[in-house]
Amino acid sequence: MTVEVRALEAGQWDDWFDRTDRAFGGAVQPEERAFDKSVTEDGRSLAAWDGDEIVGSAGAYSFRVSVPGGALVPAAGVTCVSVQPTHRRRGVLTAMMRRQLHDVRELGEPLAVLVASEPVIYGRFGYGAASERVRLDIDTTGVRLAEPEGTEDVRVRFVGLEEGLEACEAVYARVVAERPGMLARQPGWERQALLDPVAMRGGASARQCVLAEVDGEVRGYARYSAKLTWSDRGPDGTVTVRDLDAVDAASHAALWRFLFGIDLMSKVVATTRPADDPLLHLVSDVRRCGVTTSEGLFVRLVDVGAALEARTYATPVDVVLDVSDALCPWNEGRWRLTGGPKGAVCARTGDPADLALSVRELGAAYLGGVSLSALAGAGRVRELRDGALREAAVAFRSDVAPWLAHGF
Repeated sequence: MTVEVRALEAGQWDDWFDRTDRAFGGAVQPEERAFDKSVTEDGRSLAAWDGDEIVGSAGAYSFRVSVPGGALVPAAGVTCVSVQPTHRRRGVLTAMMRRQLHDVRELGEPLAVLVASEPVIYGRFGYGAASERVRLDIDTTGVRLAEPEGTEDVRVRFVGLEEGLEACEAVYARVVAERPGMLARQPGWERQALLDPVAMRGGASARQCVLAEVDGEVRGYARYSAKLTWSDRGPDGTVTVRDLDAVDAASHAALWRFLFGIDLMSKVVATTRPADDPLLHLVSDVRRCGVTTSEGLFVRLVDVGAALEARTYATPVDVVLDVSDALCPWNEGRWRLTGGPKGAVCARTGDPADLALSVRELGAAYLGGVSLSALAGAGRVRELRDGALREAAVAFRSDVAPWLAHGF
């Protein structure tokens, strides 16, 4: 079998998306398809062809992702990766991943990022799980909130999804640089939050939006749906939180207080929250919040030098990294990273290595949420100079947990 990987040409997207949708079970709704088409960028969608048949897909978006220090770094947002069931285990995926990484480098993007439907796949292509997402299933009949000072001064009011979009986006833009792993919204992406296909609601209400205001200034928002069910003991409804952001502690608490207090509801479910969400320190009983974690954003360093220079470091660091990278040979070899809280330099060096690791481990540690020491404990990082591991591990850490607020 001979498979050729090339970029889509005009008029091929619908066939390409049909094949991708089929590989993922064929559940994409028309509204979601229309949105995906609206944000697709020319030249960034790859197809694997067996003759005149599309047998694989791999797309990318031009994103900017926040990193420790607050910089927004260009990144390829990898998406729609699929191989048809008829062509599995024939090297199709590897061919597409290799081509895509070369294209990303040509575009000058230091990073590639993705959300994995099957996390086991992407480690072999150099992607490391760099953030966590937390799911909360909160029994609001038995959990109370400790509200910080100023919560009573926050007004929460309803607004239409479309009507409130600009205000919500302004809040989101303020918080992006404060937490690594968040995506600065590119034009058109703000409308993702409006997607609410009836077929995907599972019997819940249409999505609702509330704003948190202090003296007329919008300082937070929440979007959610509600589903009313009944048990023998009465109403037993569920509030599902789509997203919630706030610029201060009082507005954050006021939004959760509102969600906890909706009539006829006994549970609040939030499927994608940061690992260090302040809510976990407001609740009276975290055991009744059903906290579970899973992988969030996967990060891949496409240009090691540029990527490591783009972020800052918690403490001074001067370490030589011996990096292995089977798919991107330009990353192979020794790099001296010198930096601290105000910036960094990373350049090729002939000096002896202090740590040895693959680009996958660098990706996992890059946003500051995964410890190099933990990776060393798993045998994935080797210390070659005494003290180098601790120095690097402390420097790479972020003061807040990295978090991807929404998928792509």
